[in-house]
Amino acid sequence: MVIAGPPEYMGKRRLFILAIFVCLFAFSCGRELMAEHKHADNHLTAYNHSLATILVEYASAVYMSDLTELFTWTCSRCSGLTAGFDIIELLVDVEHCLQSFVGVAKDLNAIVIAFRGTQEHRSKLVSIQNWIEDLYWKQLDINYPGMPDAMVHHGFYSAYHNTTIRPGILNAVERAKQYYGDLNIIVTGHSMGGAMAAFCGLDLVVNTEAKNVQVMTFGQPRVGNAAFASYYSQLVPNTIRVTNDHDIVPHLPPYYRYFPQKTYHHFPREVWLHNIGVGSLVYEVEKVCDGSGEDPDCCRSVAGNSIADHLVYFGVELMCETWRSCGIVMDSLAKEYGKMDVKGNIVFSRDSILRMKTETNTGGDRM
Repeated sequence: MVIAGPPEYMGKRRLFILAIFVCLFAFSCGRELMAEHKHADNHLTAYNHSLATILVEYASAVYMSDLTELFTWTCSRCSGLTAGFDIIELLVDVEHCLQSFVGVAKDLNAIVIAFRGTQEHRSKLVSIQNWIEDLYWKQLDINYPGMPDAMVHHGFYSAYHNTTIRPGILNAVERAKQYYGDLNIIVTGHSMGGAMAAFCGLDLVVNTEAKNVQVMTFGQPRVGNAAFASYYSQLVPNTIRVTNDHDIVPHLPPYYRYFPQKTYHHFPREVWLHNIGVGSLVYEVEKVCDGSGEDPDCCRSVAGNSIADHLVYFGVELMCETWRSCGIVMDSLAKEYGKMDVKGNIVFSRDSILRMKTETNTGGDRM
């Protein structure tokens, strides 16, 4: 038998229980909100759409193979939002099929460093597919110096650290500061160029103690494991990885969620471009993802099965104009004003560019 007690007692008892429930609910929500705020990744950079549309043009321009047009910034992709860019140094590592430039964007008040991806072009999809298939089997195979348990992709690491690209970049950054002062540094690139951009940004922070380094990449593959991603996000928090719809490359090398410490892992923050809607009511969304680097609601929520989505971002083509199998176009001016080493690698510096422009405009004799 249950003794109910007086009605007024039962009413007070219900109010008391309700008050306890409300307090517990409020406390629970408060704890959740605090945890969510802590996970709001305030240390990570905010996404800037306008900056992304500018940097994607730099990431496109670095694919140009006509070196004279590129180092004089007169190429077909060297206008629009990047007009007036002052090239400090153009680097071409012919031996490893790599290309990069360093210059100053006065409208951004920043040094811009751009890296070319692989020699991608629609007419040679087989070569892209071969590269992509190779990424499926890539294992973490090198320890990143000074970072316990951090492992990275040997090929991407070596492309930046073990070629003529790195010393040329560091030298050009110092020269840019001599000309323009201590500017911010923005590093960008597409595909493999994005992977190199990430290593470059980290290198500038760790080894040159550069301040105000920002990295924004497009269609970048994974480059290291979770330990590396954690170190990277702490050291270069001002980083954005833009991914596009079903682009296959950001899904590679594969991420195995059941082996979080042993698998490749993206660093944050991702911004995922994708279309929503049906029929004619379709529009593009730019989703700013969480701070995990592997947000299941962003590009990981779809199948990464599109090469076409890899080659165009914001309507800008990120590929070579034509297929030349790592070829470059050099006219007599490029040969005359560039510095070439014994392996055929080429550097075009600001001084030689200015000298060429002066002599060309005055019609004087070229040395």
